[in-house]
Amino acid sequence: MDRRILVVDDSELIGQQLSQLLNTPGREISVAHEGTTALEWLVERPYSLVLTDLRLPGISGLDLIQAIRDRDLPVTVIVMTAYATVEAAVDAMKLGAYDFIQKPIDTLRLELLVHKALEDRRLVDEVADLRNRLRRRNAYHNLLGRSRRMMEVFARVERVASSKCTVLVTGETGTGKELVAQAIHFSDVTRSGKLEIVNCAALPEHLMESELFGHERGAFTGADRQKKGRFELANGGTLFLDEIGDLPLGMQAKLLRVLQDQRFERVGGGEPIKADCRVIAATNLNLAQAVAENRFREDLYYRLNVVSIDLPPLRERLEDVPLLVNHFLDKLMERGLPAKSVARETLSRMLRYDWPGNVRELEHIIEQAVVTTPGPVIEPDNLPPQIVPLREEPFSLDFDHNRPLQDLTDEFIRRIERAYLIRVLEKYRGRIDRCALHCGLSRRSISEKLRRYQIDKSDFKPSMRDRKRFAMAAE
Repeated sequence: MDRRILVVDDSELIGQQLSQLLNTPGREISVAHEGTTALEWLVERPYSLVLTDLRLPGISGLDLIQAIRDRDLPVTVIVMTAYATVEAAVDAMKLGAYDFIQKPIDTLRLELLVHKALEDRRLVDEVADLRNRLRRRNAYHNLLGRSRRMMEVFARVERVASSKCTVLVTGETGTGKELVAQAIHFSDVTRSGKLEIVNCAALPEHLMESELFGHERGAFTGADRQKKGRFELANGGTLFLDEIGDLPLGMQAKLLRVLQDQRFERVGGGEPIKADCRVIAATNLNLAQAVAENRFREDLYYRLNVVSIDLPPLRERLEDVPLLVNHFLDKLMERGLPAKSVARETLSRMLRYDWPGNVRELEHIIEQAVVTTPGPVIEPDNLPPQIVPLREEPFSLDFDHNRPLQDLTDEFIRRIERAYLIRVLEKYRGRIDRCALHCGLSRRSISEKLRRYQIDKSDFKPSMRDRKRFAMAAE
């Protein structure tokens, strides 16, 4: 039953009449006589439509609509109002009500309005369902991507999730190593404990042992009570050691002993405690190189690197950028920021940028653009100045069919001519006479096109040392 209607009115007679009027095949009608009860029912089970009066015992109709909005409940609201409260009905629509109808109710108008609202609700729900399916198809827990590299990451995470082996997650800063740890932890149905996260780079060395293994009361100055360490808190769950490459050598030896013996002792204590947690480590460093330079223990490296998962940088999976952009826009809208879309030219610029800060940088850029863009569409000028395209836009026949044909034709001609001229200039090392002969145009025409497309021929000229070699090859 996908067409549930909830009628909310303090009059039992009106509730009964509306129930009879709206009760047609394919609909299920419920009647609540106060706002508090209506809200409880809406939270407990899904409804397609709420038909509510504004004056209610308990919480008012306006408060009910506000509560629906605050909880982001997927239901359409129609307000019933007397002539004297039309202004309040307008306030209700500002809060998100679909429409309002005046009392005494015109039954024909009511049925038309309800039919239209239910049909619109169905379309909204279908779009939401399709978006969720698409997101699930391109997601694994909190990881997003449709590129081949990310599909490989998803598959590897799924394979190791239910095993007990340690996992080493590698990748540049901002690629999402903590998200991989979360995906592994929450995919493991055999464990019921918590996910504990420790940033090894953020802890001073003298506090690290206590943080990982805990301490007994009186173990050192200031230890006025017993404290459980992260290994103990992660019992039955997962311990994620982020930035493991920054772990001091002394702590590396102690961590190795715990991984080998599956036991540890609190600082100041003598009783061994079993370490019943899975360990996932992550680093943006080349640990093999760190081992060769004696900055990381070789035996610990092999103990951690039972299974490795390497996260690709964003520049190597640029096809995921549109998916990530839409995901971040949705997240910001859920936080209460205004809904925005990204212009095609803006997305094109993003796809030609190298993203040294990876996914984290992209998320920050999108949030900055949403906050600072005055209109509903994020244009290229709304991006920060550091987002500079580092490669030519690939030629594509993707186009906006809403634009006039002549505009599209002119754009494609410009793109083809520019790409063609660059290739020819590269071939002839910036020699305009050779380019003109190859293109079948005059030198003047070539020079004019270079000026129009802002192409500098000197960028293609060889160095003095290479010129002689080029001349000999040409002969």
